[in-house]
Amino acid sequence: MRIVIAPDSFKGSASAVQVAEAIATGWLEARPDDEVIELPMADGGEGTLDAFELAVPGAKRMPLEVTGPDGRAVQASWMLLPATDELPGGTGVVELAETSGLPLLDRLDPLGAHTLGFGQAIADALDHGVSRLLLGIGGSASTDGGTGALIALGARLQNAQGEPVAFGGGALTDIASVDLADLRPLPPAGALVLSDVTNPLLGPSGAAHIFGEQKGADARQRDELDAALAAWARLVQQVADADPATPGAGAAGGTGFGLLAWGAQLVSGATTIADAVALDAALSHADLVITGEGRYDAQTDSGKAPAVVAARADAVGVPLALVAGAITAPAAGASAAISLTDLAGTSAAAIADPITWLAVAGRQLAAQIASH
Repeated sequence: MRIVIAPDSFKGSASAVQVAEAIATGWLEARPDDEVIELPMADGGEGTLDAFELAVPGAKRMPLEVTGPDGRAVQASWMLLPATDELPGGTGVVELAETSGLPLLDRLDPLGAHTLGFGQAIADALDHGVSRLLLGIGGSASTDGGTGALIALGARLQNAQGEPVAFGGGALTDIASVDLADLRPLPPAGALVLSDVTNPLLGPSGAAHIFGEQKGADARQRDELDAALAAWARLVQQVADADPATPGAGAAGGTGFGLLAWGAQLVSGATTIADAVALDAALSHADLVITGEGRYDAQTDSGKAPAVVAARADAVGVPLALVAGAITAPAAGASAAISLTDLAGTSAAAIADPITWLAVAGRQLAAQIASH
């Protein structure tokens, strides 16, 4: 049999590469003669670079030092995908989580954290001469509306005294003027922003109110940040074609909106990555595809990686199996579904040793197939 293993990461527990490897190990212990193809997925957040590195022959990591979300230096990298006839400079893949992500903070800083490092990595890819950019914006530490990234790309944001404003969402209300005249131009084939978030910038379902708490913002600070983002949006709309109501504008603390102001296009991260790693080609002769994520719930069907894999598999008639840390919604369309929480007995036990339980899940799935 030919088995494709295409999971997302189990966030905070195991990367998509580790998940795919562990399931594959378990499967091959039970069915060593099968062909297993590991195709880790991502949606623009943590693990995006890893997915491209494993799936795209010739992908090359480009290391650099950037300013992290709290101002300290961070050793990061972006991914250069090989040149093609249509993209002679290749494609640069930049992951915000790697440069400005939440795990890079020693302590949460909801008002001061920023995206300057993300913009520095984008600028480095532009300096290299890439023809296209893919920008993954999951896992951010900040709610700065993308201001840090834009400053790194040449934007001038000044206060009423004509001085540069400080970084972070807490300083957005100090901005009196926005000058985007010196912004770096987009690469020839443009920039696609990869995200699984469809939230607008503002309001009850916006960046501050939905995602601010996980970045350390209390209720008062979330109100302040929402008002600050609204003030930022009003200024940007005077000089750029960027609508704060655009689905995804609220992604990564409003970085989606900031990138819209640059001229980038917001797209489904999981769909774009599935195309880039040639998921359809892998499925074309597959007998089974296994997907999964840390928590399979009602939000999964809103464009997350397992839902995209399931739709692609269904389109070509390939049976689907699901492995997840926890399953709290019906796994529609799956011929088998395994929860690591059920295998381990508790969620804490599953989180403590995910690799072991993922391998157990792989063995169980292979045994189920063999029994049919």
